[in-house]
Amino acid sequence: MTAPSGLVIVDKPAGMTSHDVVGRIRRLAGTRKVGHAGTLDPMATGVLVVGVEKATRLLGHLTLADKEYQATIRLGQGTDTDDAEGTVTVLASAASVTDQAIAAGVAALTGPIEQVPPGISAIKVGGQRAYKLTRDGQAPELAARPVTVHEFTVTAIRRPDGPGGDLIDVDATVVGSSGTYVRALARDLGQGLGTAGHLTALRRTRSGPYRIEAARTLDELADEFTVTPLAAAAAAAFPRLDLTAPDAARVAHGGRLPAGMLSAADEPAAVFGPDGSLIALMRTEGGQTRPLAVFVP
Repeated sequence: MTAPSGLVIVDKPAGMTSHDVVGRIRRLAGTRKVGHAGTLDPMATGVLVVGVEKATRLLGHLTLADKEYQATIRLGQGTDTDDAEGTVTVLASAASVTDQAIAAGVAALTGPIEQVPPGISAIKVGGQRAYKLTRDGQAPELAARPVTVHEFTVTAIRRPDGPGGDLIDVDATVVGSSGTYVRALARDLGQGLGTAGHLTALRRTRSGPYRIEAARTLDELADEFTVTPLAAAAAAAFPRLDLTAPDAARVAHGGRLPAGMLSAADEPAAVFGPDGSLIALMRTEGGQTRPLAVFVP
């Protein structure tokens, strides 16, 4: 029996890699055809979008969605991974950092910015992952990349050592474009304030349209394994276009649609047949449409 195609919104626990979660879902779904959109570091928790069977073909497009996080940044210490899983390599007292300075530092990291990814990241350099090169003692020089921090809002400022202590913990809500590293924001906030910073807690509360309220723990999925059906998953994530039977048949065979049927250039749209079934993801390129993925047999 073939596993149903669809998405599973997992509330990832701390201590597991995203690949660990995929392995668990493979066993629960009874298929090897499982993948995920948007890696979460082992220490992070929260929304991990997992695709089963045909829904794996949505994942590359879902990865590009904005993501929302609840984060805690510790000022006064830096680590070799920019998060709490690493070794503290910098001690630089944050005792003189004011709340006003933190607000200004956060504002400077909001909007379109150039961000250097952490050395411990999955970015490929010369065909190898940056984290592998770094752990082999060959840390690469990673180039800054453009990202957009849509929101960086401080929700609490705490001084765990009391007033005048060397450490400050900053709780924040962060909404970033695809490719934004919250660890790098923590690092850069600390450096911008003349101290050091690293991430001590991270919870992803939204990935594209999928929110933490819809996520289920692995224990809950073990008790009752269900997926969001392919058509519903695509309708939630992409603009929808309903086709006539002749147009649906054309697209199902890899054909194109007349220019102008899809509203936004370069933005994928989910196209459906008259019976409500998902036919394909399509995109307008150069005034013409083409299928990105076709889902009907």
